[in-house]
Amino acid sequence: MDGVTAIIPNWNGRVLLARLLASLGRQRVPFAEILVVDNGSEDGSEAEAAARGARVLRMGANAGFSRAVNRGVEAASSRWVAVLNNDVVLAEDWLERMLEAARDPDVWFLTGKLLAERERRVVDGTFDVLCRGGCAWRMGHHRPDGADWSHPQRIAFAPLTAALLRRELFARVGGLDETFETFMEDVEFGLRCALAGYPGLYVPAAVAHHAGGATHGGWHPERVRRIARNQLLLVAKHYPPSYLRRSAWAVFVAQLLWGLLAFRHGAGRAYLRGKWEALRRFGSLRAQAARTDERRLRQVLEDSERRLRAAQQRTGPDWYWRLYFALT
Repeated sequence: MDGVTAIIPNWNGRVLLARLLASLGRQRVPFAEILVVDNGSEDGSEAEAAARGARVLRMGANAGFSRAVNRGVEAASSRWVAVLNNDVVLAEDWLERMLEAARDPDVWFLTGKLLAERERRVVDGTFDVLCRGGCAWRMGHHRPDGADWSHPQRIAFAPLTAALLRRELFARVGGLDETFETFMEDVEFGLRCALAGYPGLYVPAAVAHHAGGATHGGWHPERVRRIARNQLLLVAKHYPPSYLRRSAWAVFVAQLLWGLLAFRHGAGRAYLRGKWEALRRFGSLRAQAARTDERRLRQVLEDSERRLRAAQQRTGPDWYWRLYFALT
């Protein structure tokens, strides 16, 4: 099937879902199909989606974001899929702008500019970067919108908050890692794409507004637990033994500083639970890491850190990244 299939994971988000579906209906270039993958909602989400013309895939229980996306990709038959959080609202030309940029045959996935819904002159995020320590940052997060975030560029990591991807990409590199459930699953997927040589594109003209934190926002303990766990799982899965030895200090610093942030926000116990869960699984993932191209991994992470450092210098550094770069 030609066109684009929208894949929307949803769990008890009827009000948010209705707003997103309305924005999909206003697109200048329409979606070929809209799939709402429902994780066992009990708030009328399924009826809302069906009433607005979406096809509903019922998971029966909250299976997590990663599994919901994978199920949606399996059910899609279009060349392209758009993965959308239920708490975004797309500008009317979002898909049109994305497809214009997607004419480049070397581009495998795209993401646009996310603006904060409550402060529309503030960037919620653009694309992700990943440091050697296994922690990620969404470029532009909480920065004023402006020229710094308005230039198209090749990227390695696309937030799956609102992204367009070739469906074939999932066949080539595999689906989202379902052990990650939610949070950093898109960073891990992006790292696999980068290691395999499939680049993406940042399209600032494609704008979406993001409410953020609709399920587990801010420093909610469940969010902190999963991020803390997945940071280490990513390292375990992709850092070969020799690279891990060389990067051990950076990993220690990045994880410790993030832990200090978690404790500062009252989520220290959740942080420790997440790290403990990751350490229990760490050894079982090391066989996969041995297959990683270390030279390519080093290139990807060094480029990512250069972008991160440059953005922090241009727009004012967060204390976390100031300390990370000072110590590593």
